[in-house]
Amino acid sequence: MILMNDFKKEYKFLQKQIDKAVRKCFESGWYILGREVEEFEREFAKYIGTQYCIGVANGLEALQISLMALDIGKGDEVITVSNTAVATSLAISNVGAKPVFIDVDDYYLIDVKKIEEKITPRAKAIMPVHLFGQTANMNSLKEIARKYNLKIIEDACQAHGALRNRKKAGSFGDLGCFSFYPTKNLGGYGDGGAITTNSKKLYEKCQMLRNYGQKTRYLHKLKGLNSRLDEIQAAILRVKLRYLDLFVNKRNKIAEIYHQDLLGIKEIRLPKTMPGNRHSFHLYVIEAQKRDDLMSYLEGKGVKTLIHYPIPIHKQDCYLEYNKLKVKNTELFSKSILSLPIHPLLKKKDVKIICNLIKLFYKSYV
Repeated sequence: MILMNDFKKEYKFLQKQIDKAVRKCFESGWYILGREVEEFEREFAKYIGTQYCIGVANGLEALQISLMALDIGKGDEVITVSNTAVATSLAISNVGAKPVFIDVDDYYLIDVKKIEEKITPRAKAIMPVHLFGQTANMNSLKEIARKYNLKIIEDACQAHGALRNRKKAGSFGDLGCFSFYPTKNLGGYGDGGAITTNSKKLYEKCQMLRNYGQKTRYLHKLKGLNSRLDEIQAAILRVKLRYLDLFVNKRNKIAEIYHQDLLGIKEIRLPKTMPGNRHSFHLYVIEAQKRDDLMSYLEGKGVKTLIHYPIPIHKQDCYLEYNKLKVKNTELFSKSILSLPIHPLLKKKDVKIICNLIKLFYKSYV
């Protein structure tokens, strides 16, 4: 069986360091907001290239706390996309604001040319999603944000290690948000998340908001959440952060094999990298004719694949008020996209097997 992610293999590769880090936590007797979280925040901020980092419980709450820190709430609008995990829009809804869905371009990223026509006096922020491991066009987004006095919250939950013009995803906006769900390029062994920023004011506000809104113990300045990255996950993430660039490089090498071996198949469209970007290939996503048949065929041959995402947010039952909205590219892509296995410990021979199976599948339809 060729898996989308092989967590057992990854743990075995890092076992000695992970076990040592976790044991150190257990022996310390301190499990919430201690030294490991503080050190991880410092190290991750340095990696991303920001002044500050705030560890939180998950990616959704990283986004939600960022919105709260910017005082975005009821009656406000936040511009984002619909081809993403529902957590992106849930964060907006959870603070009482309204998501405004923009279509995407050929890179599956927010189409900057379509943003201005959707800006109203109620718009307060843009929340671009760096989908599949590629950074949105942040230079253009920042120009639009300056023009209309909008804030930018980067949803970088799929873009650990991605670069645009040599600058890391999560370092462009007012705030950058990350998830450390196990499947991510930098994933924990449970839930986790982080917020990055260069603003001391926003840093201090996010720190309070993640911990009941308190400035010091029992002194609550804000109405906050219980959203804290725990010591054990922070210790694990500190180990894995040291390998992040190595693992991103391995993902790119796997992507190159896919590129070379699948290039001549006319029934599929390969992912493109936007000029100026370094893709981190959180996911390797193709567009495939007879997508569902191909998926079933690969499953029958022992190859796991997934669809990210089969139902756009504006077509979900929890967003009935958007169901009639037409978002052309987003809807087209959802019918053809397919995520192939890609993880740092995936063997070259397995990638070749997947490519050969895809070729055989389409030959059978000739």
